[in-house]
Amino acid sequence: MIDLKITGGTVYDGTGRAGVRADIGITGSRISDIGDLSRADAGRALDASGRLVCPGFIDAHSHSDAYLLIEPSAPSKLYQGVTTEVVGNCGASAAPRFGQARLPSDWQAFDYPGSWRSTAEYRAIVERVVPAVNVVAFVGHNVLRGSVVGYAGRATTPEELSAMVRLLAESLDAGARGLSTGLIYPPGMYATAVEIETLAREVSARGGLYTSHMRSEGRLLIESLEETVGVGRATGVRVQVSHLKTSGRSNWSLIDRALETIERARAAGVEVAADRYPYVSSCTELDVILPNWATEGGPEAELARLRDPATRARVRADVLASRPEDYWGIVTIGSSKAEDGRFQGRLLAEVAGDLGLEPVDAALYLIEADALGTSAFFQGMNDDNLWRILAQPYVMLGTDASVRAPWGPLSRDYPHPRAYGSFPRFLRAALEGRTVPLAEAIRKTTSLPADWFRLADRGRLAPGKAADVVVIDPATVRDQATYAAPHQLAAGIVHVTVNGICELEDGRLTGRRAGAWL
Repeated sequence: MIDLKITGGTVYDGTGRAGVRADIGITGSRISDIGDLSRADAGRALDASGRLVCPGFIDAHSHSDAYLLIEPSAPSKLYQGVTTEVVGNCGASAAPRFGQARLPSDWQAFDYPGSWRSTAEYRAIVERVVPAVNVVAFVGHNVLRGSVVGYAGRATTPEELSAMVRLLAESLDAGARGLSTGLIYPPGMYATAVEIETLAREVSARGGLYTSHMRSEGRLLIESLEETVGVGRATGVRVQVSHLKTSGRSNWSLIDRALETIERARAAGVEVAADRYPYVSSCTELDVILPNWATEGGPEAELARLRDPATRARVRADVLASRPEDYWGIVTIGSSKAEDGRFQGRLLAEVAGDLGLEPVDAALYLIEADALGTSAFFQGMNDDNLWRILAQPYVMLGTDASVRAPWGPLSRDYPHPRAYGSFPRFLRAALEGRTVPLAEAIRKTTSLPADWFRLADRGRLAPGKAADVVVIDPATVRDQATYAAPHQLAAGIVHVTVNGICELEDGRLTGRRAGAWL
């Protein structure tokens, strides 16, 4: 007897093939049958008539490491159809965390259901909490370096690098899938090619993956791509380019050379893929605008520089020299506790007017007043390049966002709308003919990342595969979060099962959770 039947839907198996009318049978945590199951007995049934049925979506680039421990029901992701999150990206992972290594500023503000230092300890807490989604974890280079070297702006010594390799190996042994770098953030920005390649060799030897938020996504995009694919060429590690983009109007024309660089590397045998979210604004900490020297030594040293008038003047001059005059018009404040959050969601230029300051001084004020906690949206990309990148056969979808909820502790910040809307937004575009065909869009969100991350039993609908299944209403699926009102759940995701457990039914959370560490 089948435990659960999903009947009457158009089934897209995740391979890129066209949809076919079929029923899905689930027994335990696995898909047991696909076909005409009208005569099969089942414990219960879900109606998918007039709807699309496909494998659960895999968020190929997520930052939910810590927030899944606070809101394990993961509503912002379940309502997008996401059943698996790849966490630990951009050099920032929840673990390992020794020495001076610290959590990102937005993660530090919360209490967690337990404490951890090692990846094994972090994994134990995740498994005890039982999040709604499956977890694939990467080791962040920033926490590796912070654990061993701290935040000094220098190359590692041979002894320090050996210690980083040992800590990385321990994390991989505990179930991490690879290494991520965030080379625009301290202390990752201080890493040499030797450091990165030495760590990547350890990952390659274990069949893992290296993913990188590169040193530049704008003026030095091509050089950064060459550095990134060069790691794969030198070590044999599989390489993923995080949120591939051409940032800054003057750099939009680099799209051809960027794609050619990746294609050339792939043709030469380097395994390279990329992820991307379907929005033209990025989001990160506002202090990313500061020069590298100003962030050396960690948060306390960075704040001390901003509080010293002479050093602040030097920081200001360097920031102005590194940005075009029209730069400040593309910056919107995201989450910020400065002045009780009254500047959240507003253009930096407007904030500057309210404060009676130049935009650069308003930015420095917010960075200091919020103790580095302010984030911002940077509208530096264009639609044509966005959809061209997403159409590449090796590009997967990622939210580049932590899980959120319209209620509780995670409802109080001001996230990028990608946290709630990335997957439905991409599906809506496919259904309306604005990007790749629907079957290919589903492949990019299911079997492509499953194969890339070597999740053998995910990403496809077939007997024996894990029962991560999404039922979608093609008429209503869409993102609803906006820059003005970001805490809005997506529409049109009807049912979601994770490991055979129905977690979203008729558009409502069931309160059941069955996510696993993969």
